[in-house]
Amino acid sequence: MSDCILVTGGAGYIGSQTCKALAAAGYRPVTLDNMVYGHEWAVKWGELVRGDILDAQTLDAVFSRHAPAAVIHFAAYAYVGESVTDPQKYYRNNVGGSLSLLEAMRRHDCRYMVFSSTCATYGEPKEIPIPENHPQHPVNPYGWSKLMIEQMLKDFDTAYGLRHVALRYFNAAGADPDGIVGEEHDPETHLIPLAILAALGRRRALSVFGRDYPTPDGTAIRDYIHVADLAEAHVAALKFLLAEDRSEAFNLGTGTGHTVQQVIETVQEVGGREVPVADAPRRAGDPPALVAVADKARRILGWEPKIPDLQGIIRTAWDWHRKQ
Repeated sequence: MSDCILVTGGAGYIGSQTCKALAAAGYRPVTLDNMVYGHEWAVKWGELVRGDILDAQTLDAVFSRHAPAAVIHFAAYAYVGESVTDPQKYYRNNVGGSLSLLEAMRRHDCRYMVFSSTCATYGEPKEIPIPENHPQHPVNPYGWSKLMIEQMLKDFDTAYGLRHVALRYFNAAGADPDGIVGEEHDPETHLIPLAILAALGRRRALSVFGRDYPTPDGTAIRDYIHVADLAEAHVAALKFLLAEDRSEAFNLGTGTGHTVQQVIETVQEVGGREVPVADAPRRAGDPPALVAVADKARRILGWEPKIPDLQGIIRTAWDWHRKQ
């Protein structure tokens, strides 16, 4: 079997970190990225092919040349607010692009996909922490686009024997512990980099959306998972697929929630600088808490977060942003 793994969206935040983990595990990653949000400097492990997953000719050329054993599929738009104001963009790119990719996999007899899904497929949680069998009813087009892809993958499994692992991330955070790649989004919407950049004086005050949630300090609770641990989970999922030849879905989180206020205080502790904040109203569709039940990934994939503590996660992010 080929040692090549096609990584769509491999020039992005999580994709580039996963290419590093793949290379360390003995695979040969090939990145396919349209570079709308990707960075050329982030592709340090394997070849970069500039192209779009909606382009069948590009896909055919990549599959013919590299004959990948599997696909790890990150390529997607991922701004929740934008998905509400411009859903067409999300359904065309995320859903249409994924269908185009699956069709190419069938044409070239590539039977395995690790899919970058999201806890946004669960919508408003009915229980905390959230298990994998929680009802999936998204509250925005971004979440719906990811759930539609999960459904396509199930149907392609039943009809064509195309196996998949869907990885439902909670909040990706941190930077490469070696400082080689890290988080750089434009626009940036993630709490930890926004807090760090505000502390470094590179951004205006950090907006805290709601201090009236039913939580210990009134701010929303999220489960932060280090990007390097996410990357290792993709490698573990790939090995599982190739060995077991069956489809599964896993939550990826630490199982521990932290409030927005705790994140702000931890950034201040790590960086030794104050984070300027500005209180703002709650955002529509923001649940009070999102925390994973992540036992299944530990049990079946043998995956364990190596940087499970908030301070360790934030320290890698602080080091990365300070050097940029």
